[in-house]
Amino acid sequence: MKAVVYEAFSTPPRIMTVPDPTPEAHGVVVKVMATGVCRSDWHGWVGHDADIQLPHVPGHELAGIVEAVGKNVTTWKIGDRVTVPFVGGCGACPECHSGNHQVCDRQFQPGFTHWGSFAQYVALHQADINLVRLPDTLDFATAASLGCRFVTSFRAVVDQGKTSAGQWVAVHGCGGVGLSAIMIANAVGANVVAIDISDEKLALARALGAVATVNAAQTPQVAEAVIEITRGGAHVSLDALGHPATCFNSISNLRKRGKHVQVGLMLGDHSAPAIPMSRVIAQELEILGSHGMQAHRYDAMMAMIRSGKLAPEKLIGKTITLEQSIDALMSMDKFEVAGVTVVTEF
Repeated sequence: MKAVVYEAFSTPPRIMTVPDPTPEAHGVVVKVMATGVCRSDWHGWVGHDADIQLPHVPGHELAGIVEAVGKNVTTWKIGDRVTVPFVGGCGACPECHSGNHQVCDRQFQPGFTHWGSFAQYVALHQADINLVRLPDTLDFATAASLGCRFVTSFRAVVDQGKTSAGQWVAVHGCGGVGLSAIMIANAVGANVVAIDISDEKLALARALGAVATVNAAQTPQVAEAVIEITRGGAHVSLDALGHPATCFNSISNLRKRGKHVQVGLMLGDHSAPAIPMSRVIAQELEILGSHGMQAHRYDAMMAMIRSGKLAPEKLIGKTITLEQSIDALMSMDKFEVAGVTVVTEF
C-alpha cells in the first residue's frame, strides 16, 4: 500500500510503498477513505511522543470501510462504514471495565502506538469495543474530522466540564479543537467567548456560535477581558491550544468554583506550565483533563449531529491529497489554516 512514512523525527516524511496490514484476531483492517491532519500528528513527528517507534506512519483521525476482519471479531463485517476514537481500549483493564476506555492502561492509538491512517489501509485493534458505526448520511471527510478534535472537545464540554445552558464558556485557541468546542458549547445552550490571535479564526468562531471574541494579540490582559465580558468569569474554560499562556489565562479567567479543562496537548517545552495555584485554592477551582472519548459515548454526539444541532462539516477548512499531507503535517505548528484539513485522496 501507499503510505506517508518518516524514518527520523523532524525530517521530511516520504510517500513509500509498504506491506499491507493484516488484522489481529481481535481487530480489523480498514480502507482509509479520509483522515484528518492534526497538531497531535505534528507533536509525534517532532518527537514529543515516546510511544512512536521509527519508521512510522502518522495519522489518527480516520474514517473508512472495513476491508478485512479478524477471526474473533463478532460485531463487524467487510464493507461496514466505520470510524474510531484516537484512543482505543484493551477491554480487560480496570479502566476499561469501568467504561473509561479513553484512559485504558494498555491503550491503542493508531498513529502513535501503532502505524496510523496516512495510508491506504490501517489495522485497528479490539474492534468490537473500539469501532463506531457511521450513519449513511455522514460523509467520510466529516466522520474523519470527529476522531480526535471533535470528540475530545465533546467530552471536554459535556462530560468533563458538565456545561449547562446559560453558563459562560471561554475557549482559548480557535483551531480545530477550539472551533469544535465552540459549536458544542453553543449547542448545549452556553454563551461562548472565543480567544485567539487571528481575526479570521475569530470570525469563524462567531459564525459557529461565539457571542463574544477576544484577540489576544491586541488585548494585554486576556483573563480580565473575559471576566469583564462574562460579568464575573467563565463557568467553564478550555485551553484548546496547549500553551503555557493559554493554560494560565484559561485558569485565571474562571469565576469562583469554575472548571478549567485542558484539551490542547502540553508537550516538549510546554509540558510544565505555570499555574496560579493560590487562585485555584482560594476560589475552589477545578482543573480537569480531556483525553479522547470512548466509542460507546459516540451515540450522544451522533444523535446531535443527526438532529442538526451539531454540524461538524462546517469545521472542514480544506481537503487535500495524501501527497499534500506531508507539507500540511510539517506546517501544523504555524496555525495558518482556518478549520480542519482532511486527506480525501489516496
